[in-house]
Amino acid sequence: MTKILLVEDSKFVRLATERALARAGYEVSSAGDGEEALRVAREKLPDLILLDMLLPKLSGPDVLLALKKDTATKAIPVVVMTGMSQKNAARLQEDGAVGFLEKSSLHLEEGAEKLLIAIRDILKKLPTQTRTPTA
Repeated sequence: MTKILLVEDSKFVRLATERALARAGYEVSSAGDGEEALRVAREKLPDLILLDMLLPKLSGPDVLLALKKDTATKAIPVVVMTGMSQKNAARLQEDGAVGFLEKSSLHLEEGAEKLLIAIRDILKKLPTQTRTPTA
């Protein structure tokens, strides 16, 4: 089963996304701020991290850089999920993100189907040694 760490400070978005991911067969952990994200990533060693950029305590870009500097977490693929514009995608990919999902295009308020499709597509593109198959 693929393990996903969801890092999102909006409780509503976090809970709704957690439920959708769990129903889709993923093992989900979550964090509501940047410091918690780093702790949970080290503890759970997920196969994929969905990372919001605007977080309390430690910003998303700082979390991304810290994950990529830590030998325990540097190989974990990170997908940035943000309301920020696509123009930041190139810089975030230089910093180590493997993907960029713009929240507005996912229409999460209408359900999680677009998010689940995007995650499946991203997981298919990752080298198989960095993840385990879904259930």
